Amino acid sequence: MEYERPSEKEGEKSENKRKQKVNIMFGNKSMQEMMAKMQEMQGAVEDSKKRLDNICVKGEAFGGKVRFVMNGNRKIQDLFIDQDIYQTTEINEMIESLINAFNEAIDNADHVNESELKSTALNIIPSMGK
Repeated sequence: MEYERPSEKEGEKSENKRKQKVNIMFGNKSMQEMMAKMQEMQGAVEDSKKRLDNICVKGEAFGGKVRFVMNGNRKIQDLFIDQDIYQTTEINEMIESLINAFNEAIDNADHVNESELKSTALNIIPSMGK
């Protein structure tokens, strides 16, 4: 089977579709304006990451006797294990609880992170929310 080169008209159609997508994102702007918009977007994402450093979420087990605290960028800020846990809990149960608390903290951090970055994107490119 031979490759058939698309007609000039088909090539123009795909190029027009690509341009429409770019126009939806950036409007009818020059390359310099688009680059400025991209830099603005990059700065907004960096600002979001800085805000996420100051948002903390947690994951707990044993009614708060085991607790992970994470920032919105998914970095552990604190780990608390009540001393009673060492004496009253079997090692396998403690490990399972640590894993569950950690996973809960990760899920909470993911939610905060996604919400913040989505909000940032919607502020930069309002047409994304449509």
